[in-house]
Amino acid sequence: MAADGPVLLCYDGSPFARAAIAEADRQLAPGRRALVVTVWQPLESIPFYGAPLAPVGPDVDQGLTAEAEETAREGLELAREAGFDAEAAIERGAPTWRSIVEVADDRDASLIVIGSHGRHGIEYALMGSVATAVAHHSKRPVLIVRE
Repeated sequence: MAADGPVLLCYDGSPFARAAIAEADRQLAPGRRALVVTVWQPLESIPFYGAPLAPVGPDVDQGLTAEAEETAREGLELAREAGFDAEAAIERGAPTWRSIVEVADDRDASLIVIGSHGRHGIEYALMGSVATAVAHHSKRPVLIVRE
């Protein structure tokens, strides 16, 4: 892991992701290289009551890709406004945490910054926590930011 590798800013368009970029801005030096990454899951990979969905057509995939690109652009704008020397990328994959860890490894990220949705109870049991899974599975430092 390179100390001068980019900061990986995980961005899904949520207030939690915006708070994570703002916190990274407060804690890190201006001008730091950053990669804003937005991960989207193909619909067929999302289980519905334990059964995977049937494959979806290319129009749906294209729509999800376009939405992910727009979300990544929004995150890129926020990162640049915060003073990062940033670029953006989208990743298609499931589970989301694995894609984040793989991008961090591929880009030799020095730090992963991710917002936490603060799920607990039944919501945590059903949805899980991407931030917790990233922290558990990554060998890189992870900054988890709560809104």
